[in-house]
Amino acid sequence: MIRDDITFTAARATQADRLDRAIGAIADQVTARRAVGEFTGPGPIFVGIGASLAAACAPVWALRSRGIHSWRLGAGDLPLPFPPSEHPIIGVSQSGRSAETLTVLESVPEAQRYAVVNHRPSPIADLVAKTVSLDSIPDSYASTIGYTATVAALGMIADVWNGGVIAPGWRALPDAFRAAEAVFARGITGIASLFAETTSVDFVGAGPAVGSAEAGALLFREVARIHATGMSTRQYLHGSMESAGDGVHVLLGDTRELGVARTLAEAGHQVVLISSEPIPEGPMLRTIRLPKLPAAQRAILEALFMQALVGEVAELRGVDIEEFVFDNTDTKVAT
Repeated sequence: MIRDDITFTAARATQADRLDRAIGAIADQVTARRAVGEFTGPGPIFVGIGASLAAACAPVWALRSRGIHSWRLGAGDLPLPFPPSEHPIIGVSQSGRSAETLTVLESVPEAQRYAVVNHRPSPIADLVAKTVSLDSIPDSYASTIGYTATVAALGMIADVWNGGVIAPGWRALPDAFRAAEAVFARGITGIASLFAETTSVDFVGAGPAVGSAEAGALLFREVARIHATGMSTRQYLHGSMESAGDGVHVLLGDTRELGVARTLAEAGHQVVLISSEPIPEGPMLRTIRLPKLPAAQRAILEALFMQALVGEVAELRGVDIEEFVFDNTDTKVAT
């Protein structure tokens, strides 16, 4: 299967500027919808598949941190029709064509339906009146700007839910994005070399970074064709860590992840730690330092690093990023 709109490399090269424009446009939509009484009441349930489901992780964390009950659910993992609930359902689909997400939305009353999509018109955007759109940003087949802009949209919705306001840091995020991009570029080749011969990667994230771990694992499977798994730190500690072997371990977080990184490195395992806390590097431990940001904003910088890293790894391993192996025709509905 060939690329969607633009190449992975082209999407990454223009991502900072496109994200800058998208944040402004999303903020305007979210503000307008809040002004007419939307984004209020019982907390939202986000439903999606793949990267769209991962994108909802940090926003759910942000909502729960404010005392608002919220969940994210895999759209293909639910018996339908969706059980009666007072919680709004927010379908997340960058293409607007995700078959499972569309089916969930069709099964709930119209008043409960919300959506965040990139492409409009699309089947989901046509079904749901209360939609925040990314305005059809050209994206790569293995999503780049579509993913980061979706996180921004969900993050701003989480900010305003039940009387909140859009965090002022969103306007400054594109500058932080550009600064992080420059920092990552200086060290990414050395880190990518750790993945030259590896057969597996564990991505492990704390709380709001679980979505980044899932998105990183998906990218490494899609783009670099490496077996990869994403999970939470606490799940990793409850048994999964025991199989640490010849693979690489990518940890995201500022608390327990620091100790896990040291433990793995001291046991002779290759580790990449993505954290806002300082920690000394060593022969088996590489570190990426992130600024301290709210959960959804930080998730965008975590995604940026994953994208930069997997691009280098794919090139190193001679994998064609723009061609997928399998074409599963039942995951998207026709337009």
